[in-house]
Parts: sequence; C-alpha cells; structure tokens
Amino acid sequence: MADSEYRPVAHDHDKFLARAMKRKSFADAYGESAKDYELVRELLTARAKAGLTQEQVAESMGTTKSAVSRLEAVGKHSPSVSTLEKYAKAVGCEVAIRLVPASGRSSAGVGASKPPAAFLD
Repeated sequence: MADSEYRPVAHDHDKFLARAMKRKSFADAYGESAKDYELVRELLTARAKAGLTQEQVAESMGTTKSAVSRLEAVGKHSPSVSTLEKYAKAVGCEVAIRLVPASGRSSAGVGASKPPAAFLD
C-alpha cells in the first residue's frame, strides 16, 4: 500500500449544526453537552491546522491513537489539564483557562478586584 498524504475531509460544522439543531431531540442532547462539544471542536481544529494525524499526536504525547481518539470524542471522559497541555503541545498550541462572569451578573464579581500583591511583581 502506497504512503498517502493526510488530507482531512472538508466539513462545514456550522452548517451541519444549524440543520441538526432544528430537531428538538438533537437540540436537547446538544445543549446538555455543549461545553464538551466546544472543547472537542477546539481540539479537532487545532490538530487539523497543525496537519497532524491522531497517530502523530499520540506519538508526540507518548500515548496511543485510541487515547487520542477518546480525547477527541464527546463522552463521559473528562481529560485532566495536564492531558490537555500535552495535546496542546503536540499540536503546537497552549492551553488557556479563564473564568468569566456568568451572563447577567455584575462585573463586581470574578476578575473585578485587583490581583494579590504577589502577582503584581
């Protein structure tokens, strides 16, 4: 079998999602896992931009293709920050975690006060 170059299949996720969200059962299920889907989309986009296969990411992370496949799937698996950092490094990215005020809440909450003096140096 000849070596073949990795060429991801074109997929318009926004168009797919808009069409699927018209189905109530899909919209309900998607809503329950929206943050999980958002994370998976970030992972897949980063890997595609890096032009890497799951096998290549797995090798860089020191794990198996099946572990990367599970990481890139929505399910009951919740990856640790350290696993996400390994994945990010493998695809040439960094992990950024932030807490933002919930919509409708006053800006006097999270992030409104000055950081402790130790962080000001």
